[in-house]
Amino acid sequence: MSICVIGHSNPDTDSVTSAIALATLMNAQGQDAKACMQSSADKLNPESKTVLARFGLTAPEELMDAAGQTLALVDFSDIGQGPANLESAEVVAIVDHHKVGDVTTNQPILFRAEPVGCTGTVLNKMFKDAGVAIPKDVAGGMLAAILSDTVNFKSPTCTDDDKAAVAELKVVAGVEDTEELFMEMLKAKSAVDGVPAKDLLFRDYKDFDMKGNKVGVGQLELATLDQVADCRADLMAAMAEVKADGRHSVLLMLTDVVKEGTDLVVLSDDLALIEGAFGGKLENSSMWIDGMMSRKKQTVPNLQNAFGC
Repeated sequence: MSICVIGHSNPDTDSVTSAIALATLMNAQGQDAKACMQSSADKLNPESKTVLARFGLTAPEELMDAAGQTLALVDFSDIGQGPANLESAEVVAIVDHHKVGDVTTNQPILFRAEPVGCTGTVLNKMFKDAGVAIPKDVAGGMLAAILSDTVNFKSPTCTDDDKAAVAELKVVAGVEDTEELFMEMLKAKSAVDGVPAKDLLFRDYKDFDMKGNKVGVGQLELATLDQVADCRADLMAAMAEVKADGRHSVLLMLTDVVKEGTDLVVLSDDLALIEGAFGGKLENSSMWIDGMMSRKKQTVPNLQNAFGC
């Protein structure tokens, strides 16, 4: 049986390209692996579609139910972010750049997680450690993922390792202008016209367990907040619908990449707790937080502290 290499739900570019990259590495090392994702190809976010098309990569195979599967996880290790029946699957590897989650195994596995800005950066090291050359198309996907996850090096999650990986991968991928690549991705990522509000909310969305409280955090990276001015009410209606499905809070980060900050939109059973988490005051259900660019490093840890995790 093939090892299904799969990233988190609502897959982003790192999740998708890391699945492709790790499957490529495993196959080069004599294992039978295939890239999978928790989405159909037509439902991938616009940025990921743009990256796959630009570098000629085939979208991973859809896998929504992990029952009876052998899995390698990339870009996550939380059960809540995995496919259905993840607990009954056999996990043989995890490659990640987030906090260690709650996935457990019965046997020792390959587990590699590093405090860098992107799983693609970790995988770049793994290819070098294994002495395996990265194919040009795969290198392009990894390069794009690092630029996306680090917001072109503007995110506080960005490290020197990410910058070094970009310098190496751009050569392999034949990309001379990474700024042009990032702007192409941003244009695709920030496109909102004609997109249903719920699809925008789930474009880059994750649920977290905060001491028994289910908290959802979505993020839209934008060139300007004006892009969502006309659909703001629809976004809040979508958030209310999602919150009503058993969530304590739903937050949406409207991140202005140019201004380097986030308009944090909040629906919560305890608004004071959320305000305390970020040291601000909500007005019309939102607050501007200067310098907030990263869900992983700036939003989720503050929430965990507030909930006493």
